[in-house]
Amino acid sequence: MSSHAVPQPSAPDPVVVDPQHYAVEFEDAKVRVLRIRYGPGEKSRMHSHPELVGVMMTAARIRFTYPDGRSEDVAVTPGQVLHFPAVGHEPQNLGSEAFEVIAVELKG
Repeated sequence: MSSHAVPQPSAPDPVVVDPQHYAVEFEDAKVRVLRIRYGPGEKSRMHSHPELVGVMMTAARIRFTYPDGRSEDVAVTPGQVLHFPAVGHEPQNLGSEAFEVIAVELKG
């Protein structure tokens, strides 16, 4: 979940390609709320999100790899709230502890 806008091709929905890590908690015409959980060292598949607000439930060190091959490491703290533009990425938990995020995806 990078804080930088990154041009990218469309990528699959994370709930479809990675249900092990992504679960829909709520959805209506305006938002979709995801619970995202990664165990230590776990990695996702390439996917995309619309613009979203993420609430970090735990501390984490996460590597985001983008469709163009560039990567970025991000450290977050519990309770931190971040805004992200629409993005395609492949996240990986770099830490030795599980991490959890609540992501509120904004619909058109």
